[in-house]
Amino acid sequence: MTGTTGRPAVRLRSIVLGEGRPQICVPLVGATIAELSAAASGLVAGDFDLVELRIDFFSGWDTPAAVRDAIAVVRAALPEEVPVIFTFRTKREGGQRDVSPEAYADLIGLAITAGVDAIDVELFTERAVLLGIVSAAHDAGVVVVMSSHDFESTPPRAEILARLAEQQELGADVLKLAVMPSNPRDVLTLMDATAEFVAEQARCPVITMSMGGLGVVSRLAGETFGSCVTFGSVGAPSAPGQIEARELRAVLDLVHAAR
Repeated sequence: MTGTTGRPAVRLRSIVLGEGRPQICVPLVGATIAELSAAASGLVAGDFDLVELRIDFFSGWDTPAAVRDAIAVVRAALPEEVPVIFTFRTKREGGQRDVSPEAYADLIGLAITAGVDAIDVELFTERAVLLGIVSAAHDAGVVVVMSSHDFESTPPRAEILARLAEQQELGADVLKLAVMPSNPRDVLTLMDATAEFVAEQARCPVITMSMGGLGVVSRLAGETFGSCVTFGSVGAPSAPGQIEARELRAVLDLVHAAR
């Protein structure tokens, strides 16, 4: 699918990734069913476009029935048109827990059959497991967001381009890369590499961000450089540098109006 800007696009329920201003995704990080229900129910329409269920924060992540209940509760609390991305972020990628490749595959496989719109799978997952997850998701009509996170540094420009290209070749529907800057030039490297990849190589929508305080500008300028989603917080953030979703919406609207 191609968006109105000519960039690659993917539809998730009522929204299109890769078209117009970046969509705002709010992570849900509750540890219990009650906390997830309250968080999802408390979201204000207009402040966000989609949600990410961060199941690695959930205390019952290793109990299939509890995970199904968590997905069902979040889905029921949201308007019908709001998509849900299911994510288990491993510790090596900045998440809350370690898990075996087999358990990771089982958990995401459960989500694929439980009614989520998209799943996040980490690029550096054991290759056979990753390919199995991608295949199962596509068979079920579930969008694959393939992700890579570097909480220590910003890789060189060539490595950024290589990771995005690898995600694309492995069958991702949406490519995602988040890195940590050490200086302003790192932020520029990430945004410039994103613009180059989107202009010259992308067959899928791209999400990139530079984390922390230095990288805040990358969360605001996605429409200019080609990142189709930005993450905003309502309550506890799930990553450093996230901006409150309502404030984020106001800035994105200003940027969009000026283009």
